[in-house]
Amino acid sequence: MRLLLDTHAFIWLDIATSRLSTTIQQAIKDPQNDIYLSLASVWEMQIKIQLGKLQLDSTLPITLTSQQQTNGIQLLPIRLDHILGLGHLPYHHHDPFDRLLIAQTQVENLTLVTNDPKIHQYQINILW
Repeated sequence: MRLLLDTHAFIWLDIATSRLSTTIQQAIKDPQNDIYLSLASVWEMQIKIQLGKLQLDSTLPITLTSQQQTNGIQLLPIRLDHILGLGHLPYHHHDPFDRLLIAQTQVENLTLVTNDPKIHQYQINILW
């Protein structure tokens, strides 16, 4: 499986693994699966850290490097076709970061790891 972590799933993986379902924990540990984190999520976390709305156990660069080494997480860049994919999405969800993750999921044929009920309104593969 090719999994794209929603921002909250990545944060929970790092600081509150118990909040992830057993299914998700096993999927992340399965070497058969490719695990991605969008640069949109990195951008979102950096903004929240600067606003004082997010605190990680370490700095964001150290957290990213640690998760890349520990769980094999690959960074997914934001490409033009991802941005243009936003034009095909209905407005079930208004968060721009989540909308970009949904578009990336569609364009890249990924499964989105999320617990966000609004995202379930989109026709994408979701794992939770």
